[in-house]
Amino acid sequence: MIPKLNPELALDASIVAFSKALVAAGFNGDIETSYGSRLAVATDNSVYQALPQAVILPRSTDDLVILTSLAQTSSFSHIKFSPRGGGTGTNGQSLTEHVVVDLSRHMRNILDINVEQRWVRVQAGVIKDQLNAFLKPYGFFFAPDLSTSNRATIGGMINTDASGQGSLVYGKTSDHVLALKTVLIDGNVLKTHKMPTYEAEHRAEMPNSIGRIYQQVLHSCREFRPQILAKFPRLNRFLTGYDLEHVFNDDLSEFDLSRIITGSEGSLGFVVEAKLNITPIAKYKCLVNVKYDSFISALKNAPFLVAAEATSVETVDSKVLNLARSDIIWHQVKDLITDVPGIEMQGLNMVEYNSEQQADIEQKIAELTTRLDTAIADKTDGIIGYQLTYDNTAIGHIYAMRKKAVGLLGNTQGRQKPIAFTEDTAVPPEHLADFIIEFRALLDSHNLQYGMFGHVDAGVLHVRPALDLCDPTQEALLRTISDQVVALTAKYGGLMWGEHGKGYRSEYSPAFFGEELFTELRKIKAAFDPRNRVNPGKICTPYYSAEQLVSVDGVKRAYFDRQIPIAVKDSFDSSLNCNGNGLCFNYEENSPMCPSSKVTKDRRHSPKGRAGLMREWLRLAETSGVDVLATEQQLLTQSGGISTLWQRIKNTLAKRQGEADFSHEVMEAMEGCLACKACAGQCPIKVDVPSFRARFLQLYHSRYLRPTKDYIVGNIERTAPLLAKAPRLVNFVLKRKLTAKLLAISVGYVDTPLLSVPTLAQQLNKRFSFNLAELEQLDAATRQKTILLVQDPFTSFYEAELVADALNLLEKLGFKPILLPFLPNGKPQHVKGFLRQFAKTANNAAQFFNKLHTLGLPMLGLDASLVLVYRDEYNKALGNNRGNFNVQLLHEWLVEQTLPKANTTEEFALLAHCTEKTALPATEKAWQLIFANVGLALKPISVGCCGMAGTYGHEAQNLENSKALFDMSWRAPVEQYSTSKILVTGFSCRSQVKRLVGDKPKHPLQALLALL
Repeated sequence: MIPKLNPELALDASIVAFSKALVAAGFNGDIETSYGSRLAVATDNSVYQALPQAVILPRSTDDLVILTSLAQTSSFSHIKFSPRGGGTGTNGQSLTEHVVVDLSRHMRNILDINVEQRWVRVQAGVIKDQLNAFLKPYGFFFAPDLSTSNRATIGGMINTDASGQGSLVYGKTSDHVLALKTVLIDGNVLKTHKMPTYEAEHRAEMPNSIGRIYQQVLHSCREFRPQILAKFPRLNRFLTGYDLEHVFNDDLSEFDLSRIITGSEGSLGFVVEAKLNITPIAKYKCLVNVKYDSFISALKNAPFLVAAEATSVETVDSKVLNLARSDIIWHQVKDLITDVPGIEMQGLNMVEYNSEQQADIEQKIAELTTRLDTAIADKTDGIIGYQLTYDNTAIGHIYAMRKKAVGLLGNTQGRQKPIAFTEDTAVPPEHLADFIIEFRALLDSHNLQYGMFGHVDAGVLHVRPALDLCDPTQEALLRTISDQVVALTAKYGGLMWGEHGKGYRSEYSPAFFGEELFTELRKIKAAFDPRNRVNPGKICTPYYSAEQLVSVDGVKRAYFDRQIPIAVKDSFDSSLNCNGNGLCFNYEENSPMCPSSKVTKDRRHSPKGRAGLMREWLRLAETSGVDVLATEQQLLTQSGGISTLWQRIKNTLAKRQGEADFSHEVMEAMEGCLACKACAGQCPIKVDVPSFRARFLQLYHSRYLRPTKDYIVGNIERTAPLLAKAPRLVNFVLKRKLTAKLLAISVGYVDTPLLSVPTLAQQLNKRFSFNLAELEQLDAATRQKTILLVQDPFTSFYEAELVADALNLLEKLGFKPILLPFLPNGKPQHVKGFLRQFAKTANNAAQFFNKLHTLGLPMLGLDASLVLVYRDEYNKALGNNRGNFNVQLLHEWLVEQTLPKANTTEEFALLAHCTEKTALPATEKAWQLIFANVGLALKPISVGCCGMAGTYGHEAQNLENSKALFDMSWRAPVEQYSTSKILVTGFSCRSQVKRLVGDKPKHPLQALLALL
């Protein structure tokens, strides 16, 4: 039995008092002080970890004013704060041991747009891709193109002066900021925009903090301008900290205080709104993927590509390409970057052209391809091939692969993982190849592996050396390499922080700026934040302050991971390997990635959040003397006795009376998971929440009683066949309002599905029956046409007509289908953490299927969520005992068959099951091809989760979220196409449509049966 686990981290009394005072003062946002909520923002995409005292999530500017005004009172004047946006920084900019102020949950509104003047006004929590989706119908976009664009907030982009792809043409975020609204630590609201210098001088006379700020910035940037121009590098991208150079224009007639705030890493105030310049979307676009025999060849060729007037030149090395080949993204790009016969591709430059005029882009492409053809023919410059695409969707897929590079590098095998700490060096592009040669020699001297990708047009390259920071020797190497890279970039006229800011690298600021200019930075910090209360330790400390900057030697996640035994880390690698890249924060409603995160906007309910909670739970279990793996093994091999039951009853009563246990916080996050496994398919690190969730549930319920609904769900495969013996009676009882009320109150179960009437057996009347002896005697010709259909509990007992239709379709296609006897699959048991029972179920099923496997007959299943369990969970539970049997989904087999033509030209829309299309990314294309083969049109519709996910949508505690998820991405296409024209592959999805719309859509096979 697992003991109760509690970290010895009591909240400071002043934080508790501040939280209560906020509410009393009219604060309308969320205030979270639970350990789990704080832990969810204790990490980002860096190697560091800092546990805050609280997480405050304002809903408005007024909330920020209340917060900062209250923070000035004597009781709370010591409390410090750090703003946080998307939380995907690579250098710990938003990490703090104080109070996190998170603007990403609620402040997501787009406030105004002026198409004629080309600007938009947004709140700080608006996500970059969200903004561009809003702007697209107007023909505009917000230009800085980040790899984290589907989760990066505008506030985060401003505070890190983010840039990304195409910065040679489009610049950085600061180049597009027209005005900012910032709440200062003293409660004043600072509105900044470009203005005549004389107006700034007038504002400098104001008798408050705003006047003090204008006065200091005017003085520092005007009086020290010669030193500023001499010190700041002439690079397309560089993050100085406070951008002293661009506050003034060239003749000092214009002044823009916003340029100090952009790139300030939240150390000056809380940016709440921004007025942004927007850029017209180019009408014509082309991407040229140029392939090289080495990565150095790709780098050396970059200046030529820039000179060829490209909009952007992005690069990836062979390590990233090879990792992409094993990721879900590869099926979308493999035809766009095919291998060159006989030559290994070691580098790739992605060269983009944009143009308002077709003739202009065609001329540039013609000139470039002529040069490339010559180089290939002459075998010069290391160029071995190239491919062109003008298709915007295809271009998007290539960039999605490039954007995933950060996460893909984190998925390398072994304990040494490529990590962020020297990953955004910037040097003049003409020096990049020579710089990288030395950089590689530096890393090779330490015997390190590494991956490289970046923006070669701007001289920025992302280099991530692979280290195991749980090894103290390698942790020390992080410091050594950091120091060496700072010196190396200086040698080539560049700097270490070309794109991702300083954060924990702030300690290098004094050496970069020199004493004179760094003093001016500190004076500016003092004007904004005299007591060092806003993101303290980042960039600089206030003038005269004795407080220290953060350091690359700061506390790292590995410090805590070292406390977990290696065997446990290896066993739970799916959670321990999470590197915080945040792809699971994907805002896109039509993406299947983590529906619970989308609907709650709570970081705990994301794969990153759940992985972090699990990681901490394992650490606390170890420090409490628990052998987790031994406990698991015990639970897998024996059931608890009466004494254990009595102990669990007592523990559950204590829980209901409010007994603290961190396990309850982990349980809350795990219960919100839909077990859809989209994370396992889409996360570049392959964080598989349902797998470690099932293990946690088993361990948790060794201490606490299970709810009744868990037993109902876990045993559904055993009860459904029994209930199906009297389906009319069962349905009659379930239809009674009193029954529904009792189930909702006593079990927490709603909208209980009805059994199929007539049953499958009644519909088939012994047709397609299974007889093993007859199958063993089949002649070769009959064997070629015989198909075995595997049953699952949902379609066989709740949608029997689908199974019958599948058998009839196979027969119509000229095959001899056989319906296998129903055998429990075990997925419901696995979902609810009945792992001992699941192992027995899996073993029984595997033995049966392995006998059939010897017959050499195809075995097909209908529902992906069940079929995929045979491939994944069975492998994990049974290992080598699983055997070699293979159950295919119908479409996997059908796409290989020769099909007759339909006598109609009807068109349908396909809405695929989220588990299916993330685990099997070719699913939609396969169904399209199947329909095309019979002469029918099928259009895949991009949708996220329907909100049902097995029994998730039937649990009362999830009902509102389930409905919200359906409304988020499913309702619109269902209403647009109507249920008669949509085809839905998932049983859960069809059930959800029936429940919330009233009509049940068909499975694709049913449409084929009707039309062939």
